[in-house]
Amino acid sequence: MMRIVLFLATNFAILLVASVTLSLLGIGTTDGAGGINLTGMLIFCALFGFGGAFVSLFLSKWMAKRGTGARVIETPQNRQEQWLVDTVAQLAKQANIGMPEVAIFPSRAPNAFATGWNRNASLVAVSEGMLQRFSPNEVKAVMAHEIGHVANGDMVTLTLIQGVVNTFVMFFARIIGSFVDRVIFKNESGGIGFGYIIATIFAEIILGILASIIVMWFSRQREFRADAAAAQLAGAGNMIAALEHLRAEQGIPVEMPGEMVAFGINGSLKNGLAGLLMTHPPLEQRIAALREGNLR
Repeated sequence: MMRIVLFLATNFAILLVASVTLSLLGIGTTDGAGGINLTGMLIFCALFGFGGAFVSLFLSKWMAKRGTGARVIETPQNRQEQWLVDTVAQLAKQANIGMPEVAIFPSRAPNAFATGWNRNASLVAVSEGMLQRFSPNEVKAVMAHEIGHVANGDMVTLTLIQGVVNTFVMFFARIIGSFVDRVIFKNESGGIGFGYIIATIFAEIILGILASIIVMWFSRQREFRADAAAAQLAGAGNMIAALEHLRAEQGIPVEMPGEMVAFGINGSLKNGLAGLLMTHPPLEQRIAALREGNLR
């Protein structure tokens, strides 16, 4: 679950800083001699929208290591670390991907994540708490789940979706900003007004939150696909056991930075409208899908 929220947080920060800077400099505005140039503005927003998403993608592994304090196993120091590296190597070979970096991060909560800009340059990490309390078969299933994310190319797909979302968030925010500047603040000079800057920034924040519903929906769907990959690589029974163990430990607080929660396997349960912003489906749904063989 960790991967997505960190990606979103980095992407949002890049996009917001770029948008504010460009607005203050008067670059990429909607005004011109002939009025609003929608085509030019859409191209401009696409360049920066996709640019922000891909920068976030390339920074994802570095940010994940820094955000969780993950220690990459360069040379295994004990039998457990050697087993973990060997297990990941076996799963990566089965999934036909390059050997990922393997790391352990300090957290009492059972969790794991995978990230990286392509399937042959990824990182998979597991928490100390999971290694201590989960059986080897359960840990293997969780690692298979994370390898599934890498093999399925989830981060690249997420980047493309986020690029589209960024583009339209920036595009419509600038239209709203132009409308507010002209109609409410009565700015007819054709230049950048204070109303345009404030309204554009505010609109980007609100539209960005609403647009995240799309990204979170994709995140929930990818979890079922990663579970299916884990079932194939490590056995459905082992993945079910791992998810049931996670459900049994729901009371243990997740000790990862908030921006990392969407990248891990241990997601919290939410109901109602909050469910639209869940990065993961409820564990019950994932277990039921595995038991019924409803693998997506």
